[in-house]
Amino acid sequence: MKVNEKRRALMKALPASSLVLAGGAHAAIAEDPWGRAKEIADRLAKPLKFRAQDYPITKFGAATCKLVQVKAWVSHDDQEIVGTQAPGAHDCYPAIKAAIEAAHKAGGGRVVIPAGNWYVAGPIVLLSNVHVHLKKGANVLFSNNPADYAKYGEFDCGANGKLVISRWQSNDCLNFASMVYAYGADNIALTGEDWTSVLNGQGGVPFDGKGGDCWWTWKGRNRTINPASQANTPGYKEGKVTQRDPNPVNPKSLKDVAPQLTEEERLLIQGDGERWRADEQYLPALSEAGVPLARRVFGLGHYLRPPMIQLIGCTNVLLEGYHVQHTPFWQHHPVHCRNLAIRNVHCNSKGPNSDGFDPEACDMVLVEGCTFDTGDDCIAIKAGKDLDTQYGPSQNIVIQKCIMQSGHGAVTLGSEMAGGIQNVYAQDLVFENIHWATDPLNTAIRLKTNMNRGGYLRNFYVRNVKIPNGVQTSPSFYASLPGSPIASRTVATAAGAVVTFDCDYTPTADTVRTRPPMVSNVQISNVTVGDVDVKQGPKKGQKASCFQAIVILGPVASDYNGAQPMPPVFPVTGVTISDCDFGTPVNSEQPWYLYNVKGLQLNRVKIGGKEYNTTLSA
Repeated sequence: MKVNEKRRALMKALPASSLVLAGGAHAAIAEDPWGRAKEIADRLAKPLKFRAQDYPITKFGAATCKLVQVKAWVSHDDQEIVGTQAPGAHDCYPAIKAAIEAAHKAGGGRVVIPAGNWYVAGPIVLLSNVHVHLKKGANVLFSNNPADYAKYGEFDCGANGKLVISRWQSNDCLNFASMVYAYGADNIALTGEDWTSVLNGQGGVPFDGKGGDCWWTWKGRNRTINPASQANTPGYKEGKVTQRDPNPVNPKSLKDVAPQLTEEERLLIQGDGERWRADEQYLPALSEAGVPLARRVFGLGHYLRPPMIQLIGCTNVLLEGYHVQHTPFWQHHPVHCRNLAIRNVHCNSKGPNSDGFDPEACDMVLVEGCTFDTGDDCIAIKAGKDLDTQYGPSQNIVIQKCIMQSGHGAVTLGSEMAGGIQNVYAQDLVFENIHWATDPLNTAIRLKTNMNRGGYLRNFYVRNVKIPNGVQTSPSFYASLPGSPIASRTVATAAGAVVTFDCDYTPTADTVRTRPPMVSNVQISNVTVGDVDVKQGPKKGQKASCFQAIVILGPVASDYNGAQPMPPVFPVTGVTISDCDFGTPVNSEQPWYLYNVKGLQLNRVKIGGKEYNTTLSA
């Protein structure tokens, strides 16, 4: 099996043709960041153009299906009766594939999915100059059988199936296809007429239809300390093999796949015990060991769930107007794409790792008018992990006029950000948090990195954010490493703060910790946070907006475990928070927590009714 090197070269070449905005504009950005944001938004407001011919999928043999009612998971913790395809349902995969290929061959056009229930047992693969459009009332039910996403890929991997080039949590691999997939396409669109135009990943519907495992079961044990909600993994029972458990099909030693490693290198990457053989650890180990993509084979026999919509190396992309729900993994994952707009999409999936929108190593992105209700971060900007940084940074991203409900973070950067993140603008947002009493938004503005993920964040601008129902009012913690100056279960980096910069994110999960992150030039202004009734803890019944207003945990030098001399470990610098009212923290005695932070400026910032104008370092 060989990976097509021409296709890989396409992906590597894209950054060279990126806009002037991408480089050397830091001074101009600092002088007029919101003018720069407007330039990006205006550029991406221009409509894409497609050849004016429709290709209804019914002309290619598609037929609607009947539904039956089954008990399925609809979140980490809840089950409901939902509709799924009846046994023997007509598979529309061949018809949709034929319609897209016909439009592409003719020079482009619009593939139309009419109203009705359509069962699709395989990926919808987008091709250049094709617009796939869901009419009002179109309900696409993707197969919940993993084998259907290991049938049609370009790479025949034997018992693992026919797989596609993918990225899983920012590491390259050959894996299951996503429900909607594209590679190297230009001028593509996926749209819906309104939010009755549904793409349903059926992530919580049991594989057997009777109550067994589902896609979400593959997540494995929940390991968040003190979660207020999302405490369970649907269908998981102790003893099941998941992405977090050693997979017996993975080699017993890295020597088997990376014989060039020295013994010291191998032991550093593997760490202690067998944990590195779990799929979620094995893939990063392959990256750290320099194993090429063609030998990073997952798919059948493994437990890495595919994103719902994954677009790799694409240019000029529109995602608009539909409702995506119950996704196996991340909802939208564009990788190394350029000129991408996502507008008025309802990102609604409450299962494990159901991030709403995760642009990775992308340049020129507009997120506008979307609503997020998620089982993980609403928006999480990524940029590679371990040694998979060949596509460079994520940059020139505008997020505006969106609404966030449940989620771990509303606007998040990281945690996979080894290639760097820069020039991000977030404005005119409402973090509504309507589920605050039962499934609260964990934190509002969030950065995640550590001594493994490394990377940099610079030029991050946030303004005009309303958070009427606060964020989670109880703290959630992650564990620190032995010997850390940060005691475990003491700092609320996982949930509880309005602004959370966590440069020591889950350090126990990474065996290689040799890349200190850098954070600079962050400006946050005009954030208003409301109080709600506290539901638990010693202040139950009182009004509060959060547990703490601000948590900034800078890089922790003691986590480093590489060769000496250790590279410099810099504090978080250049953070300014102005004209904000953070409401009333539960932890009024310590309204903020700072570690390895230099020169945090608070200008006209109210916390608990008291105004602060000060510069803080720790």
